[in-house]
Amino acid sequence: MSAAHVVVFRGRSTVARRALPATATALTAIATVMLTACGGGGDAKSDDIKGVETGAATPTVSASSAADAQRPEVTIPSSFRLTFENWTSSDPDQQAVLNDGKEQLRAGYAAIIANDPDSRALAFYDTEAGLSQDREWIKSYTSKNVTVIGALPVFGPKVSLFAKNTKAQLAYCTDETNARTQNRETGKVVGNPVGSDPKVAYTVTMQKNGQGVWQTVSTTSKRGGCS
Repeated sequence: MSAAHVVVFRGRSTVARRALPATATALTAIATVMLTACGGGGDAKSDDIKGVETGAATPTVSASSAADAQRPEVTIPSSFRLTFENWTSSDPDQQAVLNDGKEQLRAGYAAIIANDPDSRALAFYDTEAGLSQDREWIKSYTSKNVTVIGALPVFGPKVSLFAKNTKAQLAYCTDETNARTQNRETGKVVGNPVGSDPKVAYTVTMQKNGQGVWQTVSTTSKRGGCS
């Protein structure tokens, strides 16, 4: 996925929201930061989240208009099983974040598999800043002519809402144990280096747009942060 000879899913390793340096391991996400733990981030004391635009106020969106947003259909082939465990919340606002966060991650992997850094589906679920970051992540695969195969469970989600439910942070973990990259031309399959922790913790900063869609602003990750 991202670096040569390494599996990088979303954090630069072989097999990973929306890449790390060529020396980093497995599926982590473009910028690596220290996260507290899988699911990280507790209650914030401020409505300002680093990376989220804080200029004009986000338009108020009704539940009906959010439901009516023309979300793109995202299809992932059976060669890559991206599963979401316990991806539910009894709170409808948190569930909306989970739903769009899930589709954003699916759109990213679909773009990798389709060899399409300019994916329109991913652009739908990303802000301009988020899309710039995710395109670099996708290109870390496409530039090396590799795709992703195997299975990647996504689990332990935790949502924190801010600024009258117009900004959010979504934390979750992935397990790259059974995720691999495959060269499109030679068919060579590569997994994470022996001894590397297969679990990666992610924190995704999101904000709601005028259509009521939760878009990704930035993604950070830490390998081994899910214990």
